[in-house]
Amino acid sequence: MKKAVILDRDGTIIIDKIYLNDPSQVEYCPRVFEALQRLRDHGFIFAIATNQSGLAKRIVDIRNMDLIHERIANDFAKYGVSFVGFYYAPFSVESTHLRRKPNPGMLLDASRDHGISLKHSWMIGDRMTDVEAGHRAGCRSILLSGVETPQLSPFSPPEIFVNDLYQAALFIEKFQ
Repeated sequence: MKKAVILDRDGTIIIDKIYLNDPSQVEYCPRVFEALQRLRDHGFIFAIATNQSGLAKRIVDIRNMDLIHERIANDFAKYGVSFVGFYYAPFSVESTHLRRKPNPGMLLDASRDHGISLKHSWMIGDRMTDVEAGHRAGCRSILLSGVETPQLSPFSPPEIFVNDLYQAALFIEKFQ
């Protein structure tokens, strides 16, 4: 079984543009390439798990979302980092579908598809629904600052609350 870092997309690896529908507008959060290189060097594989309610609202075109994911994959490949999968939940924010975070469906699918040991893996995101999805799947979870705080959430707190993905990578390295 492999160990993985499963990442939210918007606000975690790319700047959250709210319903991003144009691949040319992808902008990366600070130090994300370095962070994933460090984790790759510690034996982690990577997957993306992203809620995409813009698809349900027809604000985001699925072909554009696929192009955005292709661009992300290509840009990270330049740094020797690859993703085993891009998982998305195309459901409205009101949906309780198993694949929509805080439910663990996308993480469970990634585990099944790629032989990931969830108990040896991490979920990282900028919202408490990311943290909760990780916990429900059996992962440890990290919350990035910027959108929500653990103190105001009904969900269980993350293992740590850090400023960015690079700090999250440094924290995860301590467990190796």
